[in-house]
Order: sequence, then structure tokens, then C-alpha cells
Amino acid sequence: MVIDEKHAIPSDAIHVGAGPPLGYAHESSKHSEISGELPNRQSDLSDINVSGHVQEVERNYSLLSICALGLTAGNTWAALGGSITVAIYNGGPPFVIYEFITVSVFYWFIAASIAELASALPSAAGVYHWASITPGKCWGRPIGFLAGYWNFFAWIFGTASNSFIIAQITVQLYSIYHVDFSPQRWQVFISFLIVTWLACFTVAFANKALPAINIVGLFFILAGVFITIIVCAVMPGTNGSGHASNSFVWEEFINGTGWTSNGLIYCMGMLNGAFAVGTPDCVTHVAEEIPRPNINIPLAIAAQVSIGFFSALFYLIALFYAISDLDKILTTSDLFPLAAIYGQATGSRGGELGLLILILIPVFIGTIGTYIISSRTLWAIARDNATPFSSTISCIHPTMKNPFNSILICGGFCTVLACIYIGSSTAFSAFIGSFVILTTLSYTAAILPYIITRRKHVVPGPFFIPGVWGYLVNGVAVAYMIVFMIIYCFPFLQPVTAVNMNYASVISGSLTIFVVVWWFVKGSRNYVGPIIGREKDVVGLVS
Repeated sequence: MVIDEKHAIPSDAIHVGAGPPLGYAHESSKHSEISGELPNRQSDLSDINVSGHVQEVERNYSLLSICALGLTAGNTWAALGGSITVAIYNGGPPFVIYEFITVSVFYWFIAASIAELASALPSAAGVYHWASITPGKCWGRPIGFLAGYWNFFAWIFGTASNSFIIAQITVQLYSIYHVDFSPQRWQVFISFLIVTWLACFTVAFANKALPAINIVGLFFILAGVFITIIVCAVMPGTNGSGHASNSFVWEEFINGTGWTSNGLIYCMGMLNGAFAVGTPDCVTHVAEEIPRPNINIPLAIAAQVSIGFFSALFYLIALFYAISDLDKILTTSDLFPLAAIYGQATGSRGGELGLLILILIPVFIGTIGTYIISSRTLWAIARDNATPFSSTISCIHPTMKNPFNSILICGGFCTVLACIYIGSSTAFSAFIGSFVILTTLSYTAAILPYIITRRKHVVPGPFFIPGVWGYLVNGVAVAYMIVFMIIYCFPFLQPVTAVNMNYASVISGSLTIFVVVWWFVKGSRNYVGPIIGREKDVVGLVS
């Protein structure tokens, strides 16, 4: 891996990737025509970012705040805690720990590949931009079109998932001191809507404050996991419940799935870890809002995956040692099952309440982060005329200096998903459960062509993995994604019923068909794609 300062030229806005000298003209004046003539603007080429668009958003983020965004939006330990009982069914505590370590290693290869592409092509479009470039001129437009929508839908479902977790926690907080309380779906629905629009309006109306909000979130996510680990490690020995045995945490196998193959159970269980660590592209979507993105984005990705891994690993170990009665946890009637573990760990309602608040705050700030990411993703697709009402969705608000309409539309999408939940929790789970499949589809669309074309369409950025090592990293990433996309579509339990069926393949397939139809309706005729030029062309224009 190489970080070479000499590639960090010619400026933040102009570090240009390679690819076909796309002369696609767009009817919008926001696009710069890099096909031969200088843009007809009073400003110079430093106003043109790597996507070929005029730089419209302000660069409000620093390296610290962008790292904070990655850690809060990724929120690895909190995501693991939210699905802990589901994970335990796939082999028990030992398998959960080992599965998490295994899937994290694979995602390091994915993160390195994404960091490499982000360093060469730092654009808010992220995966969508790279998938448009790496295949070359012939296939770049349709593959990029698909990848953009896969990535956007994934982040919308991830955002809705965060809102749902917070809704569950808030209802659970009330039930701690009201033992006769029976949670109803409509109560979660109301909390879901409140969280959704509170986070949405924060992103829409507090654009300049978002970097500071993310730094606050970074404090809570690190302080929260540290305090939780200390409490789970110390209190079981003082409240009389005692710690779990070493064999329970590291050796005892528990099969609650109905599948007979331990190897298959292990591989399927990796999905829980993938849901927690599978967000290495999140900071790439604010590449146009940070100085020197071709250097800072790879650094932020490294911080996200490393800190996220170690904090989540130590959290898992402490959590499992705090369990004194696993059967009660697996059969609990609690809306948010993690509360039962916290109750056993602390031996008090107050301790349970405090630990739930420590996970609630970072998840809420992480939801703000996912709104930032999903709205920037939709905005980037819209400015290339890939969506309905593109001119409206791609508009940057003159006062807020953000993609205001895109943010509100994302809030609308999450509201629709909340309505689906009130109608059918199984249908809602099917949508948010497709997050990992959709993200890996979008990553594969960018990285696989990068290998097939021998990386010739991308000019290396400051972060570059040269020679055979680069192919090895990219190859392992793609191999993992192709194999495990299939495994992650297997039913969770045996025998299969309509309730426990894994609908990820149905949702992902249906959305793909929808996007393909939309491509033939509009994309093949009016879709532009990222406007870029080869490095030599832009350097010539600068000269």
C-alpha cells in the first residue's frame, strides 16, 4: 500500500480519475463540458470536482469530523448489540465472536479496495461513480446506473433500520419501569416517525452544525462502548449473578437454526457481522465536503474499520461474559432483547436503563449520519439525470447549502417503510434485511470490472495498492462478495415458513428488475453518467 503525496494534485476539487473522455453533454448548466472547451464560467477549473460537476456544496468537514461520521454511521458495536439474540441462534457466543472476526477480515479487503478507488476518484457519488468508470466506456453507463440505485436503496434501508432500532429502544425504556406494559406495534411506529423526521430535519436545517454533531457522536460512541464494557465486566461479579464460564463464551456450540451443517451455520451467521461492519463506503459520499478528499477519505475509512472492529470485539466478549441465563434471554418478551442481557449484567432496572441510553444516543446520531449519506447518494445520482424529477432532486438549497430536496425525499422513503412495518413486520424485515446484499452488489459492480479491465481506466490516487498485491486485495474482496451474497440469501431457519423466510433475494431481485426497466425507460436515452475526462485532458485545460 502506497500513500504518495505527489498524486494529490492539482487541487481538492480537481484530482481527476481516468476513463473514457466522456463528452456526454447535459442540459443542466451545472455540468462542465470537459470535451474540449473551457467551461463558460467566470470561475476557473478549480470549481470543477472529479465528477465533472461544478463544486456546489461547501467543504465543512475536517479529518476528525469525517472519521466521526464513519464511526457513528457505521456504529459497529451498537449494530451488533441490536441483533445479538438473532446472532446467538447461529452457533452461540463462540460462533458469534469467530464469525465477526472472519467477516471483518473480509471487509478489510473490501474497505482497502474502496479506499483505493475513493483516493483516485473522490466523488459524492462514491460506488456509483467508480462503477461507471472501471468497466470502460461501453459498459460503464449501465453498470454505474445499476450500482447507483443498489447503493442508494441499501442506504435507505440502513437508515430505516437505525430508526427502527431507536424506536424499539425508546419503547423498551418505558417498559423497564412498567412491568405490566405490553408494547404494541403502533407505539413503535409513532416512535419510528418521530426519530425519522427529527434526524431528517437535523440534516436538512443544520448543515453547518453536522461536523460538530458527528464529533459529539464520536464521543458518545467511544464513551458508550467503554462504559458498557466496564459495567458488563465488573457488575456481574458484584450483584450475585456471576460471570459466564469460559467454555460458554469460547467453546459451547448452540444450534437454534434447524440446519444440520455446522459449516453452513457458521457461514450464514457471518451475515450478522456483515450487517455491523458492512458500511466501508459511508464516508466516500461526503468526498465533496472535505478538503484533500483523495487523502482524507482513505484515512477515514481506515479509522472506521479499525476502531469499529476492536470496539465491537471487546463489547461482544464483555457482553457474553455478563450472561447468567441464556434461556431467559432467548425467550424474553422484551421488545429489544439486548435489554435482557443488560438486566442480567447489572442486576437492576437503573443499570439496564443507563446502558440502553448509552446505546440510544450514538444510534440516533448515527441515524443523522445515514441521512447525510443516503441523501448525498440520491443527489449524486439525480444530478446525472438518472432519477425522476432530476432537476428538483439535484438542486442545492441556496441558503442551507445542501441537497435539501434529496434529504426530504429520503425522509419520505423511510416514512413509507415505517408504514410497511405497521402493516407487516415480516415485510419490513425483508426490506431492511436486504441491506448487505444491496451494498455488496454495488461494491462488486465497481471492484470486479476494476480487476477485469486490469485497472486501466483509473489513474491511481495517493492511496494505491500496486502490482500483484492490489489484484490480490481486490480479488479476495470480490470472491467473498460473490460467494456470500448467495449464502446470505439462504433461509435463516429450518423448516422454512412464510414468517421466517429470508426475502433478501426477492427484495434485491425485484429492485434490480425495477432499475433495469427504468434504465430502458429513461436511462438508455437521457442518463448522462459522471462527467469526467482523462487526467491528461484536464491537466491540459489547467495549463
